[in-house]
Amino acid sequence: MEFSDVSLLIIAGGKSSRMGRDKRFLSYGGEGLLERLARKAAALPLAARFLCVEESSPALQEIAERYGLTLVEDGVQGRGPMEGVTRGLSRIKTDYALAISCDMPFLELEELRPLLKAVEGNDFQVILPRTGRRQPLAALYHRALADHFAAALKEGERKLGKVIDAVPHEFVDFPDDALFFNVNTAADWRLACGRLVNEQRPTPLVTISAPVSNTGKTTFIERVLPKLSEMGIRTGVVKGDCHGYDVDEEGKDSWRFKAAGAAGVAVVSPHGYFIEQRTETRADLVAIAARLTDVDLVLIESRRHGTAPRIELYRDRGELALQEDTAACFTKTKQDVKDVNEYPLDDSDTAVRIITFLMGHQKKKRIGLPF
Repeated sequence: MEFSDVSLLIIAGGKSSRMGRDKRFLSYGGEGLLERLARKAAALPLAARFLCVEESSPALQEIAERYGLTLVEDGVQGRGPMEGVTRGLSRIKTDYALAISCDMPFLELEELRPLLKAVEGNDFQVILPRTGRRQPLAALYHRALADHFAAALKEGERKLGKVIDAVPHEFVDFPDDALFFNVNTAADWRLACGRLVNEQRPTPLVTISAPVSNTGKTTFIERVLPKLSEMGIRTGVVKGDCHGYDVDEEGKDSWRFKAAGAAGVAVVSPHGYFIEQRTETRADLVAIAARLTDVDLVLIESRRHGTAPRIELYRDRGELALQEDTAACFTKTKQDVKDVNEYPLDDSDTAVRIITFLMGHQKKKRIGLPF
């Protein structure tokens, strides 16, 4: 089965109760979440495309017209995604449809091809991705499910899983659960924006920051580096230091060159090199990070400088003032911060999970990571 044999249902109800605002129009780089998925769908030769919403609006109509989507409204409002899937399946002419939630910014529809292959020669009514947990809103449904879902809704059942469990279904395992990352909260959106920044970079960057010195930034990085190395991730580190530095010993040739007036000195050996460049003002840390070669990721250690995405550390000193580009924070004692995911400061396993998420899928795929 090919994409041309199936329809697409973009499930975009619109309540966004946990987000507090309409997440369909959360914008990054001038493109909203819903539009991002609609654009990806337009690039595939699908048999038909439907935009399933609770209630139409001029903004939704404009997106539907621009990307060739047929707008389908819920028959009864307030019944959740099952209502949208039901209404969409009742409209398709193909045997199967992909039902995709609009709040998955990192899902590439081409990656769902294994679902289509799993149908061939089988009588499954649902094919679901599984990444430790199943993904019913990135799944392939047979149009016969419309009647099953309608009957369930009539009885007050709104959980897709209840109906799926009662019909022939199959799972396809996917190694990268970030493909199905849902943006449900403001904290989720911060993480998503951090990853989106790195999707545009040749080498992903993550800043490790803190409100005051001696918070443990270096220790934090020391703990994650071996774990990243075990994964096969070659990590470079750029450190900002307000106290200055001196890497040379007096009398060495490089020291003599500087003493003679050289503005910059490079030393190259069979095993590596270093460049020392004196500047009138502090060099931009991101620009320096770009000069590192043969690395898959760069961590920038800086209290006030650096770039997005940022991981903020807090050890009960100074004031935890989260910046706009903070994707997550790690604290010694729980601070109950708002709209940012908070984790224990010493939880290096979670730190590695967050850092690798922020790297971006294409970067991890390029270096062959199994997630």
